[in-house]
Amino acid sequence: MVLLASAGVVLTPLTAQASTGMPGPAPAAPISAAPVAAPNPAAQLAVDTALAQQGKAYVWAGAGPNVYDCSGLTQFAYRAAGIALPHSSGMQSTMGVPVARADLQPGDLIFFYSPVGHVGMYIGNGLMVHAPTSGDVVRVASVDTMWGYNTARRIV
Repeated sequence: MVLLASAGVVLTPLTAQASTGMPGPAPAAPISAAPVAAPNPAAQLAVDTALAQQGKAYVWAGAGPNVYDCSGLTQFAYRAAGIALPHSSGMQSTMGVPVARADLQPGDLIFFYSPVGHVGMYIGNGLMVHAPTSGDVVRVASVDTMWGYNTARRIV
């Protein structure tokens, strides 16, 4: 482990996950997600659809099927389940009903920053699938690797 004291950053092997408290991509090592059991068929279809997009490139304003931004991914996934969402993380953060972080279920949308500027889909076990940032791809990450947790919403 290398410590960059002046920057306050701890670098660890890719098998570990560290949160620097700064925005930017988390480690690129793939995270194996256990099979997801969502609370209802629509949420299950949305989760399965989002997970099937792993490895596809982040492109700002991308809404699938080959490239995504964060809200485009969640919009695409819920559209597969027959639910229309706007293509805006801020607008998506007003949909559905609020959910406490301790009560997250697969399919819930998780929002970051204030004002809201990023969204991911919770898949269980502290993990989410999201389209992180330019230069990255749709992938599974720990919710804790993202700084600025704001709120969560249950769409169905």
